[in-house]
Amino acid sequence: MKVIRGTIITIVIVFMLLMGIAAPAAFIGLAVFLIGLYLNNQHRKYKINFKKSGWIMAAGFILSIFLATADSDATESVNEPEKEQIQSEENEADKKAEEEKLAQEKADEEEAKKQAEDQARIEAEQEEKQKQEEAEKQKQEQEQSQAAESLGLELVTVGRVVDGDTIETSDGRKVRLIGVNTPESTTKVEEYGKEASQFTTSELTGKKIWMQKDVSDTDRYGRLLRIVWLDIPADDMDEDEIREKMFNAHLVLNGYAEPSTYNPDVKYSEYFREFGREAREANKGLWALGDEGTTKGDLDSKAVSGSSSNTGKSGSNDSSGTAGNSTFSESGSESYQNCTELRKVYPNGVPSTHPAYDSKHDRDKDNYACER
Repeated sequence: MKVIRGTIITIVIVFMLLMGIAAPAAFIGLAVFLIGLYLNNQHRKYKINFKKSGWIMAAGFILSIFLATADSDATESVNEPEKEQIQSEENEADKKAEEEKLAQEKADEEEAKKQAEDQARIEAEQEEKQKQEEAEKQKQEQEQSQAAESLGLELVTVGRVVDGDTIETSDGRKVRLIGVNTPESTTKVEEYGKEASQFTTSELTGKKIWMQKDVSDTDRYGRLLRIVWLDIPADDMDEDEIREKMFNAHLVLNGYAEPSTYNPDVKYSEYFREFGREAREANKGLWALGDEGTTKGDLDSKAVSGSSSNTGKSGSNDSSGTAGNSTFSESGSESYQNCTELRKVYPNGVPSTHPAYDSKHDRDKDNYACER
């Protein structure tokens, strides 16, 4: 019986303690309960005449519940405005955050729109610029084409180089450069021939060039006879442009070739002789090996001149040596007793347009006398 009573009292005290923790005012009821418990124990232990201690304990328990309930309601009533304020502040903060989010989204939208407009503007400007460049390019190509046509230029690509003065186009046509003679480097080798061939190879292989015909179209070997331009000249008789843009001139100016004139292709012969003298005076290239160079040409000391009476220009080959049995008329024609004598001056023979041509030396009647 004592155990049950003690257990009940313990449970009640614990319950009241929990109420006191939740609502501190409930501790008053706990204090009253403990007083009643104390008096009850005194009554039992010492037989003190105080029989209403149980009522005090009950009153304390009830008071504790009442005060806990009242305190809880008061706390709730007191906290309600705070909760409302907190809720209001939270709502305000949420509203502000939402407004900031919307403002940021709007700003991002405007920025994206601006970037898109800027990008579209840049693309439009680039497209316009590209159109202008294409139009300018087409205009330049048209002008270039017209200039090339007016000068009789043909655009080709160099496939390979045969030697210093002979090339082959990408479509298989062989081309012999007019007015110049580089030392041999194929069937026979003359001094500085390899250097001349290497120079032409490095400068022309795989490149686009402009070919220009003088008078003759081909030689007796079927090779095209051409001037080679690296770029279209504004004036093909302007010396500065010839020096800068003509590859035949580059060979002579840099000492890789001697000037070598054959009628009727004499358009640039005077320029080539001038360039050859410059290179010889500067001891450039093949001229460093001697005043006669290393192959035949217009500047050889034994060269003879045969002028065309119609043009007044230099003869067919100023580099040829004087033959023993040859005569020269006042009109500029040359006469040789036979092909042996003619070849001493013109080793490869002469075409029908040459002053030294004589039909009696043209046995096969191909308009080329004394060819080998």
